[in-house]
Amino acid sequence: MKRRNFLRLGSAAGLFTIMPAFARPARTIAPGEFTEMTIAEMQKRMQAGRLTSLALTRHYLDEIARIDKAGPKLASVIEVNPDAARIAAALDKERKSGRTRGPLHGIPVLLKDNIDTADRMKTTAGSLALLDNVASQDAFLVARLREAGAVILGKTNLSEWANFRSTRSSSGWSSRGGQTHNPYVLDRSPCGSSSGSAVAVAANLCAVAVGTETNGSIACPASMNGVVGIKPTVGLVSRNGVIPISQTQDTAGPFGRTVADAAALLGAMAGQDPKDVTQHKPQQKLPTDYSAYLDPNGLRGKRIGIEKSMLKMHEGIDGLLGKALEQLKEAGAEIVEVEYMKLQKLPGSESLVLQYEFKDGINRYLSASNAKIKSLEGLIEFNKANKAKTMPYFGQELFESSQAKGDLNTKEYKEALEKINGVADALTDLLDKHKLDALCGPSTGAAWCTDPVNGDFWTGYGSYGPAALSGFPSITLPMGMLSGLPVGISFLAKAYQEPELIRIAYAYEQVSHNRVAPGYVRSLRPDG
Repeated sequence: MKRRNFLRLGSAAGLFTIMPAFARPARTIAPGEFTEMTIAEMQKRMQAGRLTSLALTRHYLDEIARIDKAGPKLASVIEVNPDAARIAAALDKERKSGRTRGPLHGIPVLLKDNIDTADRMKTTAGSLALLDNVASQDAFLVARLREAGAVILGKTNLSEWANFRSTRSSSGWSSRGGQTHNPYVLDRSPCGSSSGSAVAVAANLCAVAVGTETNGSIACPASMNGVVGIKPTVGLVSRNGVIPISQTQDTAGPFGRTVADAAALLGAMAGQDPKDVTQHKPQQKLPTDYSAYLDPNGLRGKRIGIEKSMLKMHEGIDGLLGKALEQLKEAGAEIVEVEYMKLQKLPGSESLVLQYEFKDGINRYLSASNAKIKSLEGLIEFNKANKAKTMPYFGQELFESSQAKGDLNTKEYKEALEKINGVADALTDLLDKHKLDALCGPSTGAAWCTDPVNGDFWTGYGSYGPAALSGFPSITLPMGMLSGLPVGISFLAKAYQEPELIRIAYAYEQVSHNRVAPGYVRSLRPDG
């Protein structure tokens, strides 16, 4: 099991050229003045006095009400910050006095609802069990964002407990927030677990958003919702104040509509936290501004490995990937066929590590939190007592199997962890052997139909998996459209090679221009 057969992703029908006649829009979303606007353009307008953070914040709050809560009802935002307008006004006052804090000054940001904020919002991981959990202290990354001048706009819905409760869960569903919908085709999955963060960015409900990933929870939603997602090296962004699954694999990361926007958010979030102990240690001083690596010529001279096994799996994906490889080569890259997906084939090891680490991590988090429930055992009992609301579609077998595990000194855990840690060495050896700057492949297939009864439908893609197991970084961005649904491409590299990945992804973005705004189609089915 790789985090619910972690994450083997599938495809749908043939290449999209014209929207099928039977695909009916749910409602017309009129393009607004801020639709698809970049952070750079927002800052330019604010600097010129043609826009304020308060006006921008109110605009996004209105869009959340219009699109997320009414209209198509995406259910991507689980809670808005009641103090967002006040924060924005204060940041406008700062700007007027001559002080700006950087590229995120006055920019509205949404956070996944497993990230602590010391304000009037709750941090629940989408669970009804934590409705009383109001944090006393900001997560380390939230403190960084506030220092950078970001407006914390609200919290986003997610797959409950970041998809670590059941092996048969439906991505984007939580007992607190309900089912998040894919904004391109509403009856399709948004993937998870950072469903709400990716959907909100795709639907222009915020400037940028923060998600978290253990294995695919940034990459998959980015792919299926047509946005850019960066899964950083584990340790680049502090996990303190983030509801945990795995101390080995967890990380937070940014979503944006462009590589530039995601890079700007990464720079504000990143920062060494001495309290966050991780496997990978930086060999040199880390950048503070990832926007410096937005190089349109960033593919020149690069050697990029493509996974052989992902060729000729689905004719639609093959067409998108073939075009992407030609664009990479035309921009100056050399493509090398390799096999790296086999490195993640460690039967049972990841599942064991996640279960042991989840039990340890969630017990530590809850014991120090303001929630009344203080243990995993307490969560299990709460769900049993409130089964009709918390488990209407699927159970909590991952909770129960984790509860049955011992502590982190258990021999079984240590042996499984040693195998997982070996992936980083194997991936480094492969990159060095072939003299590669990065690896790439299709992030996912096209989104499957949401099915709360049977759960998600994983069918074969997921090129980001080795990055998750190794703790290495990956970046996902749009590769094209398949039957009206976005499909992404993921690039991965060695630890702390985010600058290299941003160069590569930005250069590819400039030659491909694959980002398409969503159309809120109800269904691709004839009876939809």
